[in-house]
Parts: sequence; C-alpha cells; structure tokens
Amino acid sequence: MTQTYNFLLFDGFSNLCLANMVEPLRAANTLAGQNLYAWQFYSPDGAPVESSSGLQVAPHGAIGAAVGDALIVMPSYGYLEHSVSETLRALHRASSRHSRLAGLDTGSWLLADAGLLNGYRATIHWDELSRFEEAFPDVDALQERFVIDRNRITCSGAMAAYDLATALILADHGPLLSMEVAHLLMNRGEPSTASPQMKSEDRLVNRVLGVMQGTLDAPVLIKDIARQLGCSQKKIETRVLAELGVTPQALYRRLRLNLARKLAVETQQSVAEIASRCGYENPSAMTRAFRAQFGQTPTAYRNGG
Repeated sequence: MTQTYNFLLFDGFSNLCLANMVEPLRAANTLAGQNLYAWQFYSPDGAPVESSSGLQVAPHGAIGAAVGDALIVMPSYGYLEHSVSETLRALHRASSRHSRLAGLDTGSWLLADAGLLNGYRATIHWDELSRFEEAFPDVDALQERFVIDRNRITCSGAMAAYDLATALILADHGPLLSMEVAHLLMNRGEPSTASPQMKSEDRLVNRVLGVMQGTLDAPVLIKDIARQLGCSQKKIETRVLAELGVTPQALYRRLRLNLARKLAVETQQSVAEIASRCGYENPSAMTRAFRAQFGQTPTAYRNGG
C-alpha cells in the first residue's frame, strides 16, 4: 500500500532538509517499480512559501485539508515566529488525521509547543537542544540524529533527514531496498561494473557484495565466492539471508538486473550489449529475468523512462 507523507512547510524551510527526505522516497519508488510512497506539500494557509534560499513552493493546499499516513512539520529557520496559537491548534487538528507526526530540524519545537511530544523521546537541531530541553520538560530530549518513538518521529537537521528517510524505507520494505536507495543516490556517474559498491553493516556480507559487484559481467558460483573468501557456502547463505532477507543467488541476480535497468535507462546500448555486461549469454534469458523483476522488458522500460 502507498504511504502518504504530507509536508507542512513554512517560510524559511530548508531546501536541503526537504530534498534529503523526499529524494530517498522517490528513489524507493523508482527501484521498486511502484508507488510505495506519495507526498504532498502544504502551508499553514495554502499560500506559497519561500525557502531559506529563495525557492518558492506552491503547496497543494492549506494544512486543514491534509489527510495521510504521516504529517512532517518543517519550519527550519524562524521557527519561533511560526509557533503561534493558530499554528499549534492546526497541528492538533491535523494530528487526528495522520497516523504519525514528524518534526524535521526545528519542527520538533512546534510539535512540542503543541503538546504533541509529551511523554515521547525526541530530538531537534542540536543548536537548539538545550533550550528545547528547558522549554519542554515533559519531552525526553536526546542528542541523536533522529528518533523514532512509537508514532512520533523527530530529526536533528538536513543531513540527518537522509538517514531518517533510509531508516523508514528499511523498516517498511527491508534492508535490500534501503541499501539500493543509498547506492543509487551516491552513484550518479556512467553506469559501470566499477560503480561505487553497495554497503552492508555485516563484514562478510560486505565482502560478498564486493565480489558480486566486481563480477556482474561474468558471474561465478556461490561456492567459488566462498572459496575465495575462505569460508563455507553455508555461512555465506546464512549471513546474507539474515542481513538482507534474500539468498545469495537472488542477491546476485538482483544486482545484475539493477545494472541492466540502469544501462537501459541511461545508455543506448542494445539489449544484447546490456545482457553481455550483466552476465547473460542469451539476451532472451536476460529479457525474461528483467520482465520478471520489473514487470517490463528492457526496451519497454527504456521507452517508458
């Protein structure tokens, strides 16, 4: 099911904070081939808002019309000016129309001022943490990059918003998609088997990924990877399954098909050339695997953008 994220923006919001939250969600949709997430933008009164760097956003409407899975409050700069009774009442009303509430950067202050963080663990931009702790003693203030406590989410700033977004994707759809999102957003160069590697927290899984990503054009057997790494095939199977939720064989296939998709979209190489670069001797076999994974042939995927 698609999850709807509604962003409440105020004049002075941070472009970087917004992009770091939305782009991973967009990337998850792209990689999954379906709308796992949807998002809309709102302002207190429905009027356009301007970011701290002068970017104007025409919202979808006023906050009173917002209904969804999560309301994400983003004032960033000038947040004290926005913490007025009218806004706090609007947040209270909106809280009943959303399953979760999130405060990004200084959005935590508005939620706390509305009494919506009482009894919760929360964080805020670290420059404001001491004042936040003093102003709201009923909130358990923490110096963390982000905090998820039941149906409340708070984040310390723009760079941490990316970490939060990937953590939410991890919780919703598992470690492999979250890892692929991180890989996609750090790799903007020419598609290549030498592209920056996806990373895992597990050292052995990370080494397995390294071997796989270095041999996408000429896949080797899992038992040969195990021999190269000096461990048993069973150990690789157990660790990969525990860390990523898939078998090593499925992981290898997904890595190869992800490269095939990238080549289909970003190059004009033929299906036969793509198949060769992704370790398929037969273009028809690659096309069948591609369609099973992404719901379209490589040509259709390329034409559909």
